[in-house]
Amino acid sequence: MSLAIDVGTYDFDGDDPLFTQIADNLRDKGWSVIPNALPEHLSEQLHQQLLSASAQEFVPAGVGRAVDYTLNRFVRRDAIAWIEGDTNAEQQWLQWSNRLRLFLNRRLFLGLFSFESHFSHYPSGAFYKKHVDAFKGNPLKDSTNRVLSIVAYFNPSWQPEDGGELAMFHEEEVDPFLCVTPAYGTLVVFLSEEFPHEVRAANRDRFSIAGWYRVNNSINQQIDPPR
Repeated sequence: MSLAIDVGTYDFDGDDPLFTQIADNLRDKGWSVIPNALPEHLSEQLHQQLLSASAQEFVPAGVGRAVDYTLNRFVRRDAIAWIEGDTNAEQQWLQWSNRLRLFLNRRLFLGLFSFESHFSHYPSGAFYKKHVDAFKGNPLKDSTNRVLSIVAYFNPSWQPEDGGELAMFHEEEVDPFLCVTPAYGTLVVFLSEEFPHEVRAANRDRFSIAGWYRVNNSINQQIDPPR
């Protein structure tokens, strides 16, 4: 099955209303949740790639980075596959993500420098306990410099009884202020340092993309790569 897109017919300016809404939401409250956000053809291609992927393409997700990376099934039980641009669907996703990066830099002056993302599969019963994507104002504790987190969902006909919500919290609060149903096409964008969040246990296979925009973290005159 071919995943090719005729890029020449794509209306790049068509992203602007969505990107404007995301920018306005981030400016006003630090997060944005938009149903049916991704371009339809892009959602379909990514969904088809997820459906055709073998279990061997995914690896158990861990916590931490580099020498601190560990597998901890008490914290999370999802599996991931990094997006490297190896398929047309991945290339289109990375191009779309880069257009969003450039737009937000122009509109909000965020200085977003690089982007990394992976497919996520939560089988029935899988979860990811409450965590933050970046530690606030502490580069010695977290050198990832993740500024903005993004999640896209690919779960048709998701029902409340299927669980798997993304619960978002204000700092130091026990109860979430928002629970997002991982319905097909829903896009979530939020400031990485500001909002602890968790993925509640799903009762069926749950698919998504998780990604992070980062600022440049250069040490000893060497540019820090995304991973």
